[in-house]
Amino acid sequence: MSIARILQQAASNAVPPDPAWNLAYASFNGGVYGHVSVAAQAPSPIQVSFKSDGTKMYVLCATNDAVYEYNLSTAWEVSTATYLQSFSVSSQDTSPEGLFFKPDGTKMYICGVVGDDINEYDLSSAWDVSTASYVRNFSVFSQDGNPEDVFFKPDGTKMYMLGATGDDVNEYNLSTAWNISTASYLQTFSIAAQDTSPEGLFFKPDGTKMYVSGNAGDDVNEYDLSTAWDISTASYVQSFALFPLEFSTMGVFFKSDGTKMYVSGLSGVGVWQFSLSSAWDVSTASWDAPTQNYFSVLNEENNAGGVFFKPDGTKMYVVGSGGDEVNEYDLSTAWAISTASYLQTFSVVSQDTVPTDIFFKPDGTKMYVIGSTGDSVYEYDLSTAWNISTASYLQAFSVSAEELAPSGLAFKPDGTKMYVIGSAGDDVNEYDLSTAWDISTASYLQAFSVAAQETSPLCLFFKPDGTKMYIGGSGGDDITGYDLSTAWDVSTASFVNTFRVAVQDAAPTGLFFKPDGTKMYVAGPTSDAIWAYDLSL
Repeated sequence: MSIARILQQAASNAVPPDPAWNLAYASFNGGVYGHVSVAAQAPSPIQVSFKSDGTKMYVLCATNDAVYEYNLSTAWEVSTATYLQSFSVSSQDTSPEGLFFKPDGTKMYICGVVGDDINEYDLSSAWDVSTASYVRNFSVFSQDGNPEDVFFKPDGTKMYMLGATGDDVNEYNLSTAWNISTASYLQTFSIAAQDTSPEGLFFKPDGTKMYVSGNAGDDVNEYDLSTAWDISTASYVQSFALFPLEFSTMGVFFKSDGTKMYVSGLSGVGVWQFSLSSAWDVSTASWDAPTQNYFSVLNEENNAGGVFFKPDGTKMYVVGSGGDEVNEYDLSTAWAISTASYLQTFSVVSQDTVPTDIFFKPDGTKMYVIGSTGDSVYEYDLSTAWNISTASYLQAFSVSAEELAPSGLAFKPDGTKMYVIGSAGDDVNEYDLSTAWDISTASYLQAFSVAAQETSPLCLFFKPDGTKMYIGGSGGDDITGYDLSTAWDVSTASFVNTFRVAVQDAAPTGLFFKPDGTKMYVAGPTSDAIWAYDLSL
């Protein structure tokens, strides 16, 4: 909600809504970190470029046929980007693919697959796309019918075009610098051995290195040029994989000193930022992770599933099928996952080799794990509350009659009801327990279909009073909220709203809320991390 709206309500003596438990007010604040979503402006970010000093970012959108300009309050930090304005290139090409700016910002070049050409624009105010005007075009059809990107030597005397038909880089000489009408084709270099769906092209400023990003391998490929700017002397060196962060890799751009790399992508609908510990060496690249509201569990689990917190927020538990175990973490500051530290692990491999979710009795003396190998819920006793090293297996309860791919688990706080969600039935199954917390006494009661909202549900959570239910899944890459008119009765559930988490993780498998509903936590196997979201005005 905007500040203006809050002030308006206050002026009229209206009471602002309570954002707790309401997904409409959820937001992720990771501090300064290496990702920015451009979905609101550019739903298909094909290419990315920056002003020479890193204070502006430009994104080319293929579906909107436009270049979008952003200001960066901190140079080269994409998370500080704010949208400014756009410029349409639809009059020249309705399927633009490549973007390049002259180093002084007075010219812009766009390549596209409708015209199979390079389009040149003048900017009357440097770096201001609103002042762009079309000048001329240059056909590259004779070399490639699908030009994907364009790049120029810093003095404007050479032009390079990346083609998807030939999977190659094409080199041109310009007799008049920056004037594409004077371009003449010189030679080509195949990159097919590295990627059969090339998307982005970039050169080191001295012309001794070339980089090609591709969608087939979802990576950035690095090449050395023994003779600067002569692609015939290029040789493949190495690659850097974008997956699992991004699985639809598009454009690539480097900071002028080679210490940062930027990649645009369709699955993240934005731009990813990486730091290189050795300049221009992609093997040393690492994603600039969020400074807050984020915690990686990759060192312990490479296929993260469910997440659970001790009621006071000082402990966190993560289960996953990479290690077939439960991992326990201490939080030095309650509910602040960035303060988490790994403590210990407990293997559940004897019960299930694909554990998907975890739940604890409120006093920490019982732990429950659900798995899709045995399609069962497993119950454990903890001789020391909340200490998983003291856990001992007790018994199992099969849910295979209701769900053959169970992935999410929840209990009513008094232990008299159990809930299971899965992607085979796309529903939430409700069970009664005649003896609280004893799963051997569970009996199936009813189910509620979530297929209208999510076709691949993976996780489940209930508000402590049972009046709200939340699910997450990879069908919509989002969290979906429901109201229950009768507490804990899933048959009375009704859809309320959704919150998309695809930018953080495209397959949310774990879901948890702080007891007051002001924070939401999501775990996922694409990032192998826990993400915290604020629910506030």
